[in-house]
Parts: sequence; structure tokens; C-alpha cells
Amino acid sequence: MSVLTRDEAQTRATLLDVHRYTIDLDLTTGDDTFDSKTVIRFTARTDADTFIEVKPAELRSVTLDGQPLDPETLDGDRLPLKNLTAGAHELRVEAAMRYSRTGEGMHRFTDPTDGETYVYSNLCMDDAQRVFPVFDQPDLKAVFELTVTAPHGWSVLANGITTDLGDGRWQAAPTPLISTYLVAVAAGPWHSVRTEHRGLPFGIHCRRSLAPHLDADADELFEITKQCYDRYHEKFEEPYPFDSYDQAFVPEFNAGAMENPGLVTFRDEFVYRSAVTDTERQTRAMVIAHEMAHMWFGDLVTLRWWDDIWLNESFAEYMGYQTLTEATRFTDTWTDFGVVRKAWGYDADQRPSTHPVAPDPELVPDTASAMLNFDGISYAKGASALRQLVTWLGEKDFLAGINTHFARHKFANATLADFIDSLADGTERDVHAWADTWLRTTGVDTLTPEVTPGAEGTCTLQVDHKGSRPHRVAVGLYDQDVADEGRHLVLRDRLHLDIPQTDGPLPIGKRPALLLLNDGDLTYAKVRFDPQSFKTVTENLSGLPSPLTRAVVWNALRDALRDGELPPTAYLEAARAHLPHETDLALVQGILGFASVQVADRYLTPEERPAALATLTDLCRDLIRRTEDGDNPGLRLIAVRHFIDVAAHPDTIAAWLADGTVPGGPELDPELRWRVLARLAVLGATDEAAIAAELDRDPSATGQEGAARCRAALPDADAKARAWEAMFTRDDLSNYLYIATAQGFWQPEQADLVREYVPRFFEDAVALAARRGPAMADATGRWAFPAHAVDAETLRLGERCLSDADPIPALRRRLADHLDDLGRALRVRQA
Repeated sequence: MSVLTRDEAQTRATLLDVHRYTIDLDLTTGDDTFDSKTVIRFTARTDADTFIEVKPAELRSVTLDGQPLDPETLDGDRLPLKNLTAGAHELRVEAAMRYSRTGEGMHRFTDPTDGETYVYSNLCMDDAQRVFPVFDQPDLKAVFELTVTAPHGWSVLANGITTDLGDGRWQAAPTPLISTYLVAVAAGPWHSVRTEHRGLPFGIHCRRSLAPHLDADADELFEITKQCYDRYHEKFEEPYPFDSYDQAFVPEFNAGAMENPGLVTFRDEFVYRSAVTDTERQTRAMVIAHEMAHMWFGDLVTLRWWDDIWLNESFAEYMGYQTLTEATRFTDTWTDFGVVRKAWGYDADQRPSTHPVAPDPELVPDTASAMLNFDGISYAKGASALRQLVTWLGEKDFLAGINTHFARHKFANATLADFIDSLADGTERDVHAWADTWLRTTGVDTLTPEVTPGAEGTCTLQVDHKGSRPHRVAVGLYDQDVADEGRHLVLRDRLHLDIPQTDGPLPIGKRPALLLLNDGDLTYAKVRFDPQSFKTVTENLSGLPSPLTRAVVWNALRDALRDGELPPTAYLEAARAHLPHETDLALVQGILGFASVQVADRYLTPEERPAALATLTDLCRDLIRRTEDGDNPGLRLIAVRHFIDVAAHPDTIAAWLADGTVPGGPELDPELRWRVLARLAVLGATDEAAIAAELDRDPSATGQEGAARCRAALPDADAKARAWEAMFTRDDLSNYLYIATAQGFWQPEQADLVREYVPRFFEDAVALAARRGPAMADATGRWAFPAHAVDAETLRLGERCLSDADPIPALRRRLADHLDDLGRALRVRQA
């Protein structure tokens, strides 16, 4: 399929004014295709040629202004419109379109639990052409009228309120002006829960088999939705611009969620079948807040071209976390952002594939390159930059600029320049200069404190600044708490500092036990410690009073490890010493995850790994013992999960599975049972019969994925061969079953068994990506890469693949990032 270039989009936007799409979809024509009939009304400003995108299984008929066009002129996904005259036109297209199993276009899923079928659209960024013919670019907004014919017993959801016309016909209310990638439809025998808030209909929807789990959380989901809705109306002068607010939890969704106006789609793992921690509930709430922010940032005002993805994602990310903190019971969301999301941004920004938050348009020449920028830069770094902007500008001026932006560009499109102009109109500060240094540059600044003794026991602080951005930071000064023999630290003062320092060294009084730059995590930079502060951190990290402060410290240790300045074993020792005393679930989850997946599996050698797993096992055992009284079930659940994941011997977890419970709780729900079985498969302590029996016990979609993961993890040559064939030969796995198989395949314990597949990956992945397209290319690069194989030969094979095999852009980006991470792991080992 060809990609749309920025130059082509600009030419077409200059030529056309698109008014209305009238779309009629028939979902009753079979399991493989659906019928799509579309009427498009548009105006050409001058006489010219152009084209429309459509990717049909069969293009049946095309008429332009009543005159037939030859369907055979379709070239790939482009239907030429020749000899257009200036003035109004009507294009009619009838086609059969393919359902997908990859989460692109119109995805079709049959629930193995009850046999019910569901379909939903996911059109970002250029997949609308898989559902209807379209001028597929964000700055050709139009009104969309949708009619759907669905099987008996189904209901249909769309951007606007839908009406059941009888005989399976459903009509959606016309939308206001929206971009093509935001059109949405979801059809099936949904289980729906509805309410109303401030005169607006709200609904939540899921598969019928998940109904009890959605019902159990319906009050919480509606409460979060209403709280965010109300808070956004306090912040934004423009009211919510659509006629309803539905949230559909859909199967096999590629992203976390998608901000379709009036019909947000979420991956249905957010309908919890098994026990979860409060941090996981907070994550779900953040996604709700994030997607609702998009109703203004992205839907009401939309980027003109994909170089401004950050205008959508950075703002929704920032607003999601900030609004959740202000409006809901989740008041400590920035800790989770710091330990999880911000690390994502830091990692992405230190790879060769990094890019500015707001890249030059020339760096995003087409839709294929644009898709690569949905990453840690556009989300986490961009949100961090906005948090720093609010710190520097002040929230009042920031919100004034945002509201000016909405008023100027509602139901239209805007650029970075438009946004900066809106901000600048409400402040005397040089926002344009700020944008140049923060949004147009790459890389992570590093801040290192230099503490100099002065007279009478006082000290001064000078910050060594490697980088180019200005920062406004807080400097935390912490002293030992003499009341408990110094285990805890108390905040003496939090000083505010502008970097670069223009007024000379900052007086800080007597030397503190710990001096922490970026306390409160208000800027985006790596921070280091002076020697005295580092000693305090190693001894007293868990004694810091604020979870967010501890997150900044843990991130500093993480960064030092990745930069080769801290041995991996020292990070594990810090975790072993301080996590048993940690109370914040996001920190425990994030640090254990990094310690097991990155430190033990990649930064340490295979010879060092068993000792690391033993350390983590002991740590998890301590957390399990600490939570025996039942007061902290979330912490206990995290500890149990990670105990399973790092188990080097099967006896304990096999006994848990046999008994159906961890002694003292929790009982093993489906998620824990599949987790135990997957680890037993890795260790060679289970077999196909046990996997089949567990699948009989849990035949759900999640059970199918668990079985695929377990089967691929078996330490058996035939099992590996079958898994490889399923991933790279048959092409019949859905996106989720493919990912589950890939997750099971590579295991550090099985390096010798799978060694022959490492070179095969670089050949077979390129071929699969070319056959199955960008979504599966991304899944392959993300999940099927042999990340355990940290050696020079894997690096050589990967670099040769990039130079000689010409992988499609989605796979190329994933491979380049993995290879850079692999090179970093080798450097850490050598350091």
C-alpha cells in the first residue's frame, strides 16, 4: 500500500473542501468481508486532478457526478479522479471491504467463551480507507453520516448517538466536522451500562462474556469519567463538543485506547477479570482522563499534518495525569508517571531514532514515518516538557493560552506555530524561545551538583549542566532524622533554582545529608548525586518522606546504571535493601520490573543471572511475609507476581497451582494461574496435557493467549518449531495470539535451545512485515525480537538486516531501537 506524503496532502488540501460523507455499512455479508457504500460531497477550488484512497476486497462501482468511472483504474489504494472542474462534486463508491485480524481498519473477533462476534473500527492514522473511500488526511475535516446494517441481536455504537431503525438497521447522528481518522463504529451483542451526566448520555460497553466484571467496576468507571468531565469544564472555556460520551472496551485492540469523538475505544484488558492493584486502577483512570482530554486536544482542534502528533499526545498525557491528580482519589499520579512513563521517554530520547517533540515537517514526509513517532518522545517527553512549561509560565497563563487556541481553531486544524502564538498572546514571557529550546531539540540534559564548603560550615551549590535547555527545578535539602537514629530523612528546605545559573552559586546553608536536584520531578533531565548524597541514598533511600522524591532517586540510579556509572549489582543491592520498606505500589512494581527484565536478563551476564534471580526471589519473599496481615493486598499481589516470574525452581509455585492459592492468599485467579503455568513451562515443569487442561478450565480469549504463551515457552524443540511456524509461516494468528506466542518463545533459560532461531528472526521478520503490514511489523519488532541474546553476533546480524534487507519502516524502527538497547547492554556489561 502506498503512503500519503506531506506534499501530496498539502496539494490536495489546497484543492479540495470536503463537506460530507454518507456511509452505509452492511455487516451481514459474511465472516471475511462487509459491504461499504459511500457518497462524498466535496468542492474543488480549481480545475485539477486528484485521487481518493480506498483499499477494497472488491471495488464494484464508482460514479463521479453521475458518470461511471472504471474501477480498474484503482492503483494500489488510490483511485484517480481525473479532470475535476472547479465547483461542487458528488462521488459514489460501492465496494466489499475486508475485515482484519490485526487491529487495523475493521477488526473482527469471535469470543471463544460464547461464540459471539464483535467488530470495531480503528482508523488511525490512515486506515479509514480499509472501511470506506476517503480523502485520508487530518486537515480535510467533514461531517460524517453513518448507517449500519447489523445481524439480529447486535447493537451499534458510533461517534454520534445511534438509533435502532428496525430490521438490523442503525442510524448514527451526523458528526460535527471531524478528521477522517476519528470516525468510529463498533457493532456486536454488546453488554452496555448507561447513565447521564449534565444532560449528556454516558455509556460503557464490553463483550457479553465480560459483563460481570464490567458491572463490578461500573460505578468506579462512571465516577472517574464524570470527575474528569467536570474538571475539564472548569479548565476549558469550550464545552464538550459532541452529543454523547461512550467508552467501549474492545477485544484485541492494538493501543491502550483511541480518542474517537463520542466513542472512545479501549483495550478490554481494562475490564479486569482477575485481581489488580490500585496502581493498575489508577492507570486505567489515567487512560480515561487522557482520552477525554483528546476531545479538545486532537478532536475539536486537530493537527494539520502528522509532524504535530505531540499537539495531541503530549497534551493528553500531561492533562491526563494532572487532571486525575486534581479531580479524583488518585492524588499521587506523577509518581507512576515518573517511574514508568518518564523512563520510557528517557530511553527513547537516547537512541539514534530520537526526534524532537515537535519535529520539522521535513522529518515527517509521509504517513509511514509519522507512525513511528507515536513513542516515548511524543507522549512522555512531551508531557514532561509541558509540565516544565507550566512550572515556568504559571498555570493561569498556560490555561489562558490553551483557551485562546481552542477559540481560534475549534472544528479546524492547527500547527505548533498556531499553538505557540496562542500561548504568547497571554504572557510576557518568550514562549517562542522556550519552544525552540524544548520542542525543537533532542536528547536528555544531565544535571550534576557541585557542593562547595564555605565559611562557618555553610555550603554553596553550583549545578554542572550538560545540555542546552533552560530548567526551573526544585533542590531538595534533606537531613537525617535524629529521632529514629537517622534511618529516615526529613526535608529541611526546597529551594527553587533556574538553570543555567546566572547569579552565581546558590547558598544552601550547612551541608545536607542528601541534596536532590529536580525534587518534585518538574523538569526532564537526568540528575546525578554528589558523593555525600550518593552515600545517603544507598543507606536511606527508603527513608525519604515522599514517593515522588523516591521516584526521582530511583530514576537517577536507573540512569546511572544505563550509562555505565553504576554496577547492575549495586542497583539490585539498593532494591534488596529498600524495597522491603517501600509503600508506594507504582515504585515497587516499576523497580521490580526493571530489575528483573532489564538488569537480571540483559545487563548481567548469563553467569551472573542466577544470583540476581535469587536476590529478587528473596526480596519478593520478604514482601510476601510483610503483607501476611492482609493490610496491603496490592503490595502482596505485586510480590506474588514477581516471585512467580523470577522463580528458578518450580516446587513452590507448582504447589501454589496445585492448591489453587498462595498460603495466606491470594487465591489463584485466572491471571495468576496462567502466570504460574507459563513459568513452569519455561522451567520444564509442565507439559501439553496440563496446558490443555488449564485451557479447558479457562477457554476465554485470555485463556487462549495464555495457552499460546505456555506452549511457545516449553523447552522442547518441537514446541519451538510449532511456535515459529505459527508466528512466521501461517499468517493466521490474530495480533494478540501472535504477541502471546512471541512472549513465550524467547527465554534466557533456553538460550541454547533457541540459538538457531536468532539468525532466522532477521530473515523471517522482514518477510512477515512485508506480508502482514505495519501493525504486525510493529508487533514483531516489539515482541518477537531475541532481546535475551545480548552478544556481538546478534548485534552484527541485526545491523546487517538494517543495511541489506530493507525492512518496512515500522519494523526498521523497532529493530534499530532494540539493537541500540542491545549495544547499551553490552557496554554496561563491559563497564
